[in-house]
Amino acid sequence: MKKITDTLISVDDALQKILSEVRKLSTEDISISDARNRILAIDLASRVTQPPTSVSAMDGYAVSVDDLATTPTSLTQIGVSAAGNGFKAKIKAGQTVRIFTGAPVPDGANAIIIQEDVEKSGDQVIVSNPVPIGKYIRPAGLDFKKDDVLLTAGTRLNYRNLALAAAMNLPWLKVIRKPRVAILSTGDELVLPGEARGSEQIISSNNIGLAALVAAEGGLPINLGIAKDNPDVIKDIISKISGIDMLVTIGGASVGDYDLIKSVLSEEGLNIIFSRVAMRPGKPLIFGMLSGFPMLGLPGNPVSAGITAALFLKPAMNKMLGAEVTSHVTETATIGCDLNPNDKRQDYLRATVSIGKMGETIATPFDKQDSSMLATFAKAQCLVIRPPFAAALSAGQPAEIIRLDNFY
Repeated sequence: MKKITDTLISVDDALQKILSEVRKLSTEDISISDARNRILAIDLASRVTQPPTSVSAMDGYAVSVDDLATTPTSLTQIGVSAAGNGFKAKIKAGQTVRIFTGAPVPDGANAIIIQEDVEKSGDQVIVSNPVPIGKYIRPAGLDFKKDDVLLTAGTRLNYRNLALAAAMNLPWLKVIRKPRVAILSTGDELVLPGEARGSEQIISSNNIGLAALVAAEGGLPINLGIAKDNPDVIKDIISKISGIDMLVTIGGASVGDYDLIKSVLSEEGLNIIFSRVAMRPGKPLIFGMLSGFPMLGLPGNPVSAGITAALFLKPAMNKMLGAEVTSHVTETATIGCDLNPNDKRQDYLRATVSIGKMGETIATPFDKQDSSMLATFAKAQCLVIRPPFAAALSAGQPAEIIRLDNFY
């Protein structure tokens, strides 16, 4: 494979190169109780019909509409039908059965009179008005029938479709196994939250945030800790990695003397496919293949790491899971302030979202867009996309945005 290490490539090209190398993972069978947020590997057909028989949709009385040809009329109650304990005999002419919501409709009945519409005196039920056939009856198979395919491969399982799978009588589900994503932070300046730190050190935040993203997307984050800016330390950590599906490094991706990821991992066999993307933030972004698994090297600045993870790590995981790739879904919004012309790099401006007087979506970028400003990133609700060489925009003009709640 040809190495492309210095060419500045577009965001779209970078994404396509990543997706072309990432492979869908194998499957596993898991209990339905453990399947939240997992991705279905196969289509699922129901093993049952729901409801299995005709049932009442209301509390009332099961009747034959033939008995209501002339009203008012009096019917004799001969029994009760409850959910899970239906009335077993057949209703004959002039008879009715007390019935409750979800209870089987007795043989001979073809409608339900709700309890509010009758008068009761002993075992006599007085009906004042007729009803059509099928009134308040849920027929067998109203919801779905046996062998109906109701859930398809690639579905991310939430509470609604898990409830559906349970109703389909499927205790075990075949899903794509969780991608094992190893995360390695680099930098002498980093310490873990809660650790003692020197006056020139900062708290490592990217590894915590990215582990949360990996888990939210259905992966298994493996935190490799923090590697000092020492080639031997990095090599030692890398040499011990096994059984992973992807390696994500944070920091050390640029061209400074202490940016060691590209050189050290190349010595360990990394085949670099690209290392610079025409975007802001996130220009120094490395992608390649190492020992048969993909490697994504994110920049160290928090916003740069977060945005590149959202734009590239998320879709890579989607591909591994056989799920729909949705990280670059855009919508049009009205810009809430004037914007300067853009240069050759695609810009992603952190912005808030509000609703205008006419119901329009208004995206207003923050004044400061420094890639180290994590507090601003946390407050942002969307990214305003500024294509390369985009002309200046005045407040009120349209622009494309990506909602951040699509990522986190």
